[in-house]
Amino acid sequence: MRHFTYAAAIGLMAGAAGAQTWDMPTPYGDSTFHTQNIMQFAEDVEAATDGQLAITVHSAGSLFPHPEIKNAVRSGQVPIGEFFLSTLENENAAYGLDSQPFLATSYDGAQALWEAQEPVITELLAEQGLMPLYSVAWPAQGLYTNGEIETVDDLSGLRFRAYNAALEEFAQLAGAAPVQVEAPDIPQAFTTGQIEAMITSPSTGANSKAWDFVSHYTPINAWVPKNIVVVNERAFRRLPQDVQDAVMQAADEAEARGWEMSKEEAETKTQEMADNGMTIVEPSEELTEGLQEIGGQMLENLRQDASEEALTVLEEYQGES
Repeated sequence: MRHFTYAAAIGLMAGAAGAQTWDMPTPYGDSTFHTQNIMQFAEDVEAATDGQLAITVHSAGSLFPHPEIKNAVRSGQVPIGEFFLSTLENENAAYGLDSQPFLATSYDGAQALWEAQEPVITELLAEQGLMPLYSVAWPAQGLYTNGEIETVDDLSGLRFRAYNAALEEFAQLAGAAPVQVEAPDIPQAFTTGQIEAMITSPSTGANSKAWDFVSHYTPINAWVPKNIVVVNERAFRRLPQDVQDAVMQAADEAEARGWEMSKEEAETKTQEMADNGMTIVEPSEELTEGLQEIGGQMLENLRQDASEEALTVLEEYQGES
């Protein structure tokens, strides 16, 4: 599958009347609600196009590793893919604002932030020949540790999982040591001592069976990050108009469905962790204040060097929130 070239993709698309198959890499396993939502999206597309377009979902990084998915779509190796939006933060800070600690900490806030981000990100991706189809939030991010964390000082010296630039900065400001670890590798990383703490969603926590390697979950609601599904624009424009319309309609439905799935996920996965013996502890006032202080410092740091696009998003979001 890695040798699936853009030329081959175009060959598949040459006959508008014939059935076409798109390979779609995604970074997360089949039990993750994002993947389940994508599988439903694929089914909806095939049904709405009467089989003119079929999407084969390759989950858990089985076709391309997570960091390579965006460029695989950009280069035409595959026509469509999903990735974690803030992994592009190093390209432009506008991509990473949903992972900015304590900027948007609720679903309402995350929706408002996406409304501010979407037109800017659409323009940025268009410059690379990409087009966003839809975006879905993860549940708000919580803290996973062995033992209760009562203040930010308790994080000092811990090896801390980081999956983007913002979280690396966050860990450093908290006195922790950031370590890059992808979601499928979390259990092994804890077991081997590669990491000792992490901030991630209840989805990832439950799916990785966090109760096997940590004892406490603290719902600090640090941020509400998103995944995004993008398509190679040239590949998309080569589809017949009725198929394009069907894809966009299925994408709209996937976005709406995905956000509702996320909300349900936040509750059920937190309960699953509790049912499996993890201690769910509300953050102390001291911890919350310390974390918010770090978040404020990070936002100030961001503003000093932020791109014009990121500042535009912030102005739009903070003017409405």
